[in-house]
Amino acid sequence: MLVSLKWLRDYVDCSLPPEEIAEKLTMAGLEVESVSPAGPDFSGVVVARIESVTPHPNADRLSLCEVTTGDEVYRVVCGAPNIGAGDVVPLAKVGAVIPGGYTIRHSTIRGEASDGMLCSEEELGIGDDTTGIMQLDHSLPLGEDLQRALDLEDVVLDVAITPNRPDCLSMLGIAREVALLTGADLRYPDSSCDETGDDIHGTTSVEIQSPRLCPRYTARLIRNVHVGPSPSWMRVRLEAVGLRSINNVVDVTNFIMMEYGQPLHAFDFSFLEEGRIVVRGASEGEEFQSLDEKMHILAKDTLMICDGVKPVAIAGIMGGLNSEVRDETDAILLESAYFNPTSIRKASRTMGMSTDAAFRFERGVDPGGVIPALNRAAKLMAELSGGSVAKGHIDEYPRKIAPPETITLRIKKAEEILGLSLDASSIQQILRHLEMTVRDEGDGILRVTPPTFRGDVTREIDLIEEIARIEGYEKIPVTLPPLAPPSAEDDDHDEQVDSVINNVLTGLGYMEVIHYSFTSPESSRLLGFPEDHESWRFVTIENPLTEDTSVMRTNLVYGLLGAMRRNMNAGNNDLKFFEAGKIFIRTETGELPRETKRIAGLLTGARFERSWRFQETPADFFDMKGCLETLFGALGIEEARFETDPAVSFLHPGRSAAVLLGNNRAGVIGEVHPDVLTRMDLPQTAFVFELNRDALINAASPRRRFQEIPRFPAVARDVAFLIDRNITADQLCLPCIDAGEELLESVHVFDVYSGTSVPKGMKSLALRFTYRSPSKTLADSDVSDVHRRIVDKIIKASGAKVRGID
Repeated sequence: MLVSLKWLRDYVDCSLPPEEIAEKLTMAGLEVESVSPAGPDFSGVVVARIESVTPHPNADRLSLCEVTTGDEVYRVVCGAPNIGAGDVVPLAKVGAVIPGGYTIRHSTIRGEASDGMLCSEEELGIGDDTTGIMQLDHSLPLGEDLQRALDLEDVVLDVAITPNRPDCLSMLGIAREVALLTGADLRYPDSSCDETGDDIHGTTSVEIQSPRLCPRYTARLIRNVHVGPSPSWMRVRLEAVGLRSINNVVDVTNFIMMEYGQPLHAFDFSFLEEGRIVVRGASEGEEFQSLDEKMHILAKDTLMICDGVKPVAIAGIMGGLNSEVRDETDAILLESAYFNPTSIRKASRTMGMSTDAAFRFERGVDPGGVIPALNRAAKLMAELSGGSVAKGHIDEYPRKIAPPETITLRIKKAEEILGLSLDASSIQQILRHLEMTVRDEGDGILRVTPPTFRGDVTREIDLIEEIARIEGYEKIPVTLPPLAPPSAEDDDHDEQVDSVINNVLTGLGYMEVIHYSFTSPESSRLLGFPEDHESWRFVTIENPLTEDTSVMRTNLVYGLLGAMRRNMNAGNNDLKFFEAGKIFIRTETGELPRETKRIAGLLTGARFERSWRFQETPADFFDMKGCLETLFGALGIEEARFETDPAVSFLHPGRSAAVLLGNNRAGVIGEVHPDVLTRMDLPQTAFVFELNRDALINAASPRRRFQEIPRFPAVARDVAFLIDRNITADQLCLPCIDAGEELLESVHVFDVYSGTSVPKGMKSLALRFTYRSPSKTLADSDVSDVHRRIVDKIIKASGAKVRGID
């Protein structure tokens, strides 16, 4: 929000230097990001009077002017047709600099000397008039610097307004703050307007068909207007805050928006068919051309301002080309309304139209300021255009906005929170200066009613915050809150596990990604979850930025697949991602959602980085399974296993597994289902895992345990088992582990075969058993008995047959 100090002083007398005003606003919670001098970019231009004008002897279209600054006379050659003796004009003397970086020098034009330049508004950068020399008020002192004479010098503050303070998106809002912080008096502008002619109700009407989206709509009618340029005082003020002057009608609406924070719109009344306004939602696919000449395809229920036949404006965002104010306009219907902030925000984002009006409406304007802003605008419009305001105004208010509720403020409570000794009378004075109604109930209790423009003040703590920022945050003593020390052991364990997870996965080549916790409600459908699955129990965002971020995520896999699609669109096909974050499941009891921390990963593309050393081999399920086995090993998780689980909707039923830690299910791993790849437009196979972080933490024992380097050699025995093809390797290995044989050091699969020599429906799975004693070199007789018992357990548990023993 750009704030012109010259404009600000129209409402509050404050003689403090700009830097001090900026400091006070910043300390009160309105951060001033910059303080910049403002004004036209010229110097050396003074007020002068033309004494005489004679034709140039050598040029038909040039004149010779004798110009005085009061104490000196200058001879100037000029080509403008609108000058005469007695005119008071701007004179750029020799050495003056005008916009564009041009320096005025002594020159000879067609044989005649010229000691300066008479300037137009456009040449000085203070207007758009290029038709002739700028005519000044005859009361201005001759020889005076033009910037001082026209009061063009200004300082502009750039104030960062937080979303909860839309009342400060106006000059009056900032003036209220400055008046309170400096003790100066606040002056409100005169909003009374003279009414003449017929009553407005006999000429036009307003019908609101969507009261939820437009609770209040007011209007006035101004006739006999003459559209033309705005006076310099208004142009200077608008340009100081970054707005371009258009004409005296449109400029008034912009002026009032900046003054009151209430956006307005002026319609050419002659273009309103049936002479009335209808406020309604758009039909799906309805077309509309806005003032910027762009055609928009409207979404259903986008709030529109219409006449009796057609749309004429997108409510709260931009008017239409079919009802804009033109040079020949002679009657104006002036709109001042309160629109539903959520509706305006959604429409603005959907159509990509971020306007000054939408910026204010989507944050919430003052519902009680609609009429004062309307009257003030009508008054100015009539004064500047020569028009007349019709009697009365329309105020359609079908859905009354509840007035602010009265809040109980306990002075003792405020003292406890702020750590200050507060005086009841000074608190009341602060709150009344904030235009709040205060009633003293005695015993340190105040009953406070905020004004309608302070929608952010709804609780006792809000009032305490107001007291703190006005009293001064620097007065609050620094204290340390009493906190119970956390369990260092638990925190250390959790942090250690998180560190191991990050180090192992990054060491394996996985890159950590971070997504917003917001996601699309389509995510569960795209992943194929059944409708009764908890992944459909979304927590809905009340004010989402877009439909694709309107709910909280219920899994991490969808985000990883989205990252895969974006990377593949950019030509990155070999990807390893992981993410650690929370998911959110809505509870049926209406309590807070259930939050669970998850770890998820994705692998797609080539197994190794593409180079001359490796063949281009695609990654597979076992690459990702090996990744998790490495992770579990680093975490000291010994009882980890993988069991086939065909029930995971987003995974391939024959190439996926549940991850078990002990007897507890900790997550899933597998190849992404082909249907999911198709729905998400992913052209190549991907593998994912998703684990419960708390399950990992509970099972982990990441402390390093010392193990002596073996001093004696190991003995290996290989066995090939003939088993049913549906039996997993775990079903053979687990009996070995459960046998409790001290000499068995390890067992692992080294070959799987199913070919012509293996019966149909069977496969050959070969295991290597490694035996070792910590105290001696093993003989065959030491190993044979142990090995036989283990093989017998496997045969008994799985029904396997031994193909051969090495």
